[in-house]
Amino acid sequence: MLAPLQTGAARFSSYLLSRARKVLGSHLFSPCGVPEFCSISTRKLAAHSFGASMAAMMSFPPQRYHYFLVLDFEATCDKPQIHPQEIIEFPILKLNGRTMEIESTFHMYVQPVVHPQLTPFCTELTGIIQAMVDGQPSLQQVLERVDEWMGKEGLLDPNVKSIFVTCGDWDLKVMLPGQCQYLGLPVADYFKQWINLKKAYSFAMGCWPKNGLLDMNKGLSLQHIGRPHSGIDDCKNIANIMKTLAYRGFIFKQTSKPF
Repeated sequence: MLAPLQTGAARFSSYLLSRARKVLGSHLFSPCGVPEFCSISTRKLAAHSFGASMAAMMSFPPQRYHYFLVLDFEATCDKPQIHPQEIIEFPILKLNGRTMEIESTFHMYVQPVVHPQLTPFCTELTGIIQAMVDGQPSLQQVLERVDEWMGKEGLLDPNVKSIFVTCGDWDLKVMLPGQCQYLGLPVADYFKQWINLKKAYSFAMGCWPKNGLLDMNKGLSLQHIGRPHSGIDDCKNIANIMKTLAYRGFIFKQTSKPF
């Protein structure tokens, strides 16, 4: 009876794999028509034994980092652009690299000093009104509080691997180092490496998200969270996009070049 039992098990296992492919099929290809994660998913499914549950099949591979620190600045702005720009909203979400869930939030508004009065264009774009920045800490004070929060969250432990994630390179390549240089402030080493979500998305989906978060949400059939150009809401959208890509099998890697 051993051979018939083995044959039956093989057939049922084959059936499970077939059903899983049907369930996952619509999610294994990008809206650009480029296959994504097919080989990863197939290998994962094939590796499961006869008794494996569908939940196990749907699990995503471990990431390279313990935590992702999702960051999205809002800064003073106008048309034509004012110089120097100054950070006025400083949000960070601590995303668990195993579960891709948000574990902690850092969120502060920052008092601009060079152009202390927000322009109507800036308020319309970001939703930040003058009263939200008046009397708030300076950038130097906020950076000190970020460091305190990082320490409290265990992110300064050398055994804990974490990396910042931004929607583009502007936040950590241009905005923060530029303002710190203007003010004569040092830039902490942990701000010098990051993942550009636009690049990660293009690697995963095979097309560039020209309109940033809006295109990424659309490409993944996700609802946009909150208000565009709200720093904290943009962070929530980034986290949601990352979680969706991770569940599809994508492993995030640093995209920035060493300073």
